[in-house]
Amino acid sequence: MKKKYSAGDIAFEVCLIIFMVLFVIITLYPVLNTIATSFNDGFDSIVNRVHLWPHKWSLDNYKTVLADKELKSAALVSVARTVIGTLLSLAVNALLAFVVSRKRFLFKRSVSLFWVITMYVNGGLIPTYLLMMKLHMLNSFWVYVIPGAVSAFNMLVMRNFMDGIPESLEESAEIDGAGYFTIFVKIISPLCKPVYATIALFVAVYQWNAWFDNMIYNRMATQYTVMQYKLMQMLQNSMASSGSVEGLRHNASHVTPNAIRAAATVVTMLPIICLYPFLQRYFVTGLTIGGVKE
Repeated sequence: MKKKYSAGDIAFEVCLIIFMVLFVIITLYPVLNTIATSFNDGFDSIVNRVHLWPHKWSLDNYKTVLADKELKSAALVSVARTVIGTLLSLAVNALLAFVVSRKRFLFKRSVSLFWVITMYVNGGLIPTYLLMMKLHMLNSFWVYVIPGAVSAFNMLVMRNFMDGIPESLEESAEIDGAGYFTIFVKIISPLCKPVYATIALFVAVYQWNAWFDNMIYNRMATQYTVMQYKLMQMLQNSMASSGSVEGLRHNASHVTPNAIRAAATVVTMLPIICLYPFLQRYFVTGLTIGGVKE
């Protein structure tokens, strides 16, 4: 039977639809405006002539961003730190989470409490810098991936997910003679693909967008410059050399700092946007369906 809607239900549906449409517009407008600005002539961004569609199409902004020869090597460094950092962080945090999630682990609560404390207590920038110096990690690539390999938050998220896996799966594997490493690789890890994908996306986004550690630890090692730091330098240089508004009007066909910022933003977010669809399907997928139920 067709459900009858009251006047109140119809009013609620209409208000909900209007709210969601406004929410989508508010969310997408900055992104679409940035993309439109990146493909538009630089001068229009100064007079706020660009909104959702380029007013005067131009690829000069991207040519300026991509013309820098050092940007290619910086992109390779960013890709390397993203891939290596993500894989290392997943492996380390997954192993720690597996150990802490075992109910027979004697120091389970103590170790978990220790990790929680590290989330709220930090040594500060200067002690961290001195520690990196003592470890001879300044001006090296490994300062990007090793210090942040262990994350208390990521480890606790994985531990909570592993706690929800039925113990019967582990017990049946032990009866068949499987050890802890075999159980972790062949039983636990396949069931943890959703949480692995989620943590991998978080870590990859952080590694790809990171630039502060480059400025602190590897400022003098130009061969380890990451893409984000290089784009920031290009933006600062363009702003310093842009001159006054009158000078920008005289060079209306050239790029401007606002246009370069928009193009750099699009170049920066494009790899993550391409990566997200491959991981999104794991966010709400429960792979324990069909396993042994308690």
